[in-house]
Amino acid sequence: MELPLVVGVDGSAGSLAAVDWAVAEAVRHGLPLRLVYASLWERYEGAVPSDSQDRPSEQAMAEQVVADAAERARRRAPEVKVTTEVIPEEAVAALLSEGNNASVLVTGSRGRGELAGLLLGSVGLAVAARAHGPVIVVRGDKAGLAGTHERILLGAGDPATGAEAVRFAFREAEARGCTLDVVRTWRCPAHESADHPKLAQDPAHRHEEQASELLDRLVAEAVADHPKVRMRLVTVEGPARKVLLNRSAAADLVIVGAQRRKGHVGLQLGRVAHTLLHHADCPVAVVPQQA
Repeated sequence: MELPLVVGVDGSAGSLAAVDWAVAEAVRHGLPLRLVYASLWERYEGAVPSDSQDRPSEQAMAEQVVADAAERARRRAPEVKVTTEVIPEEAVAALLSEGNNASVLVTGSRGRGELAGLLLGSVGLAVAARAHGPVIVVRGDKAGLAGTHERILLGAGDPATGAEAVRFAFREAEARGCTLDVVRTWRCPAHESADHPKLAQDPAHRHEEQASELLDRLVAEAVADHPKVRMRLVTVEGPARKVLLNRSAAADLVIVGAQRRKGHVGLQLGRVAHTLLHHADCPVAVVPQQA
């Protein structure tokens, strides 16, 4: 049985955008959709007197939110199987648990009640930083959300942290029939040029060659498994977070790897993923690699 796409919903504009994006993704991959609302209303409902007997309870509101989201999904793609659940748990814990039985966990960039000035909501950030399966935070401009660029961007990390991300990117590119740009950045430490100013070009050339060789090794297995995917291998000098952020403006999805260390309960995100989750112009996929 294929695992569903799980979407965290709460009625916010961000979660509705996540539902719309996930519906299109479910159609591409032929997957069912599971819409989940999580809240700790059981801990406080009834503790504070209601202003009106007609005011709906938090649970009733939650049930209406998921019902509306499910109807929205069915209108967009009647062929997609949609299920819903309201879970009386804290949102991050509930979504992390749901992610263990999901092909991908999808969230919006900001949730209901979060400050409009936040670049990324606390739930989306915590889930992307701690989940043990792929997480996609739906954010970006209209073109990136609509998938009109027909291009996916993969930030190629080291094999120890990026092998799962590579496999994910090739599967996604094949499902979309789009181009996959695999980008590896490199830097030439200043001391290497300063020590030998006449040979300044040599260390730079060496670092670029090393980046290119690493790219070839990183994608070799995936290329063999997905020979129809159109791919471009690109090496770029500069900090990875800035290079990928700039290129996200011409992508429909940017994908990065992340390492998960056993027993580590804090946020496990590198600077690159953190920057993209807050600023990218298209949805961001964080694909963990188990240590």
